[in-house]
Amino acid sequence: MATIRPSALLKDSSVNVSISDNSCIGDGKTKIYGFPNQHAKIKDKQLRCNPLRLEASKDSIRLTPKQENHKPNVEKADHGGDQFSKMKERFLTFKKERYLEYFDHYSSLAKAQAPKFMVIACADSRVCPSYILGFQPGDAFMIRNVGNLVPPFQNGPTETNAALEFSVNTLEVENIMVIGHSCCGGIQALMSMEEEVRSSSFIKNWVSNAKDARLSTKTVAANLSFDQQCKYCEKESINRSLLNLISYPWIEERVRKRVLSIHGGYYDFVNCTFEKWTLDYHSTSPKSEGYNHTLKNREFWS
Repeated sequence: MATIRPSALLKDSSVNVSISDNSCIGDGKTKIYGFPNQHAKIKDKQLRCNPLRLEASKDSIRLTPKQENHKPNVEKADHGGDQFSKMKERFLTFKKERYLEYFDHYSSLAKAQAPKFMVIACADSRVCPSYILGFQPGDAFMIRNVGNLVPPFQNGPTETNAALEFSVNTLEVENIMVIGHSCCGGIQALMSMEEEVRSSSFIKNWVSNAKDARLSTKTVAANLSFDQQCKYCEKESINRSLLNLISYPWIEERVRKRVLSIHGGYYDFVNCTFEKWTLDYHSTSPKSEGYNHTLKNREFWS
């Protein structure tokens, strides 16, 4: 398997990409796919990479006399009641302002789906492709897993390749996009693993699907810090997943016929930037000479 070096993607890009009506624009509005003249405001949230820490005083554990004001906080122990109330409000707002407003569209989706995209993204709660890229119901068949990984065909069945099989062979999507992101815990777990050590951890066994990306990173970025190696591997693992997609015969056949394209994407939620590129399958050398895939159509959105 050939190595795709994403070093160029690590550099700051000065490319200014024109943004269409269906993309994020400067005034903080996004045009909704399929819904003309409708916009949704995006909340300005500060996203942090550092994990949360719990702090406790050494004097906090001690016996104290019983006092009336030491009552349990009932509001905090409502087992998610308040969260579900907010969830209910959001659902009813969706029903009123989207479902009923565009009833014909949703009625059509109830009968059949014909998405153009198959998206493989990370399960990280900070990475929501529908929110950041504006996918609407019916636009993308989607699966999310730890590390946004695509196992190679020879590794056997998983929920990821089951989703791939359905989206490619039944829905006949035109694009597959693997989306990675900054500060990925799955990649950090991968880069922290010791060599060839068997583990009972589901996470370690899963991320080992990207062991080739780890080995490549250790070779190419050996002189970098651990955090920099992780950032490199976040992009290298995306490219390894693109190569793994080609290991599925029914995917390679459609890519060869030019009816299916394979793309990579990288969302930096610290700086709110997005990088996109496409696998150039047809620049590949014959299998007998080994694969030598290249990337094309690189774009940097900021």
